[in-house]
Amino acid sequence: MAGPIVYIDRSDVTPGTLVDLQTAVSELVAFVEAREPRLIAYGFYIDDVASTMTVVAVHPDSASLEFHLSIGGPEFRKVGAFIKLRAIEVFGRPSDTALDQLHEKARMLGDATVLVRSADAGFARMPSAET
Repeated sequence: MAGPIVYIDRSDVTPGTLVDLQTAVSELVAFVEAREPRLIAYGFYIDDVASTMTVVAVHPDSASLEFHLSIGGPEFRKVGAFIKLRAIEVFGRPSDTALDQLHEKARMLGDATVLVRSADAGFARMPSAET
């Protein structure tokens, strides 16, 4: 089932860096919003009590995810200074190129695991490159 890609990653926040992390995240969001009009949703959820951060992104297709990963590298590193990435989970069918990019991001930001979950059934009521 081709279609949207839901990306979720989970990180531990380095102690004492919450304010710097929030600044870096705000700058990353502004960067992505200005350069990626196809990205449907992009959110950062920081739990300061648990010292964790979760990122959720919804892409219309694998090409959007590839583009995001190709232009975001230097910007991800700025956020990476304040976190240790634990896991990336992708729902959908990313291309082989996107998978390679995901594994590179996982190594760069904390040697995280990458899990891909393909849909067995379902539908999406959102724009897609194939419609």
